[in-house]
Amino acid sequence: MQPFHVAPASRAGAVLTVDLDAVAANYRLLAERAGRAVVAGVMKADAYGLGMARVAPALARAGCRVFFTAHVDEGIRLRGIVPAGSAIYVLHGPPPGSAADVVAHGLIPVLNDPGQVREWSALCARAGRRLAGAVQVDSGMSRMGLSPADLDALGDPRDWLAAFEPVLLMSHLACADVPDHPMNTRQRTRFDALRARFPAMPASLANSSAVFLGPDFHYDLVRPGAALYGINPQPGHPNPLRQAVSLDARIVQVRTIQAGAAVGYGARYVAHGTRRIATIAVGYADGWLRALSGHGHAYVDGVRVPVAGTVSMDSITLDVTGIPDARLQPGMTVELIGPHQHVDAVAAEANTIGYEVLTRLGSRFERRYVGGGGDM
Repeated sequence: MQPFHVAPASRAGAVLTVDLDAVAANYRLLAERAGRAVVAGVMKADAYGLGMARVAPALARAGCRVFFTAHVDEGIRLRGIVPAGSAIYVLHGPPPGSAADVVAHGLIPVLNDPGQVREWSALCARAGRRLAGAVQVDSGMSRMGLSPADLDALGDPRDWLAAFEPVLLMSHLACADVPDHPMNTRQRTRFDALRARFPAMPASLANSSAVFLGPDFHYDLVRPGAALYGINPQPGHPNPLRQAVSLDARIVQVRTIQAGAAVGYGARYVAHGTRRIATIAVGYADGWLRALSGHGHAYVDGVRVPVAGTVSMDSITLDVTGIPDARLQPGMTVELIGPHQHVDAVAAEANTIGYEVLTRLGSRFERRYVGGGGDM
């Protein structure tokens, strides 16, 4: 008798599906909102956990030719994925001693402090050519970028910009997801004042949410990330974007418990009557937040079922009382993210943001890519 083999698809604890057509549609919607501004694609954290190797080509097919990563190594990996001639910016700039790698892979550093400016200028001098570089200024977020004091210390920009080719002046908004927050106008005003020191240099201020703040925030280039993947750019308002992610977890076991029986670590859930408990093969090691213990939810054929007890490393227990047993067999799936429960809804239950939910999704899932030439 031939040995019995289980297909890889049936071995994973859950299936993460990425809809590349939805990603491309979101890119096109953002391009419509951005008007004449170039729309870049932010690929940091492996395309927010969804896999830049598949997401970046889908965006390229939709017309994207400018990309952003956080780290040099992310940019190096992306260079082998996107079309030749695509611009790849590295948001954190070159760490000390890494500028040569940036050059070797045709990356564009975002220069955030005087040390990076000096190192990039010195490298250009040694190379005998003006290499492209972006400059980030701090418009009030106090996180990244050259402060007004840094700019004063560097002196006349016409002098130090002469060492390299300045291709973009940028900053970042702190409160763009709250449209009427006064910080938005305050930062835009500060950015305009700083821009006056860099005449004729292309500018960028808008992240995902700021694309929806209107043309005053668009400048020459916008940098959406989370919006590409369906996260609502303006919480509290209808989401104009298509959902690009679903997560379906497999049932491992279903049991009946009686009143007084405890479930999971810490005995946080105690049955008040006869209950049916399903264990699914996803846990905090897969990025499903432990903060969802006791109040997160899943869906079985559109029926909302609560998390019963504590989210464990590799499993979650659900109260599925009332769901037909025929729908709760081992290997069948329940919806953790999907049409009934979007990423933002999961984030709200965990008291966090959709960005964290997406970027935490782990490597143990079976990943499926649909649409955009990516069917598998």
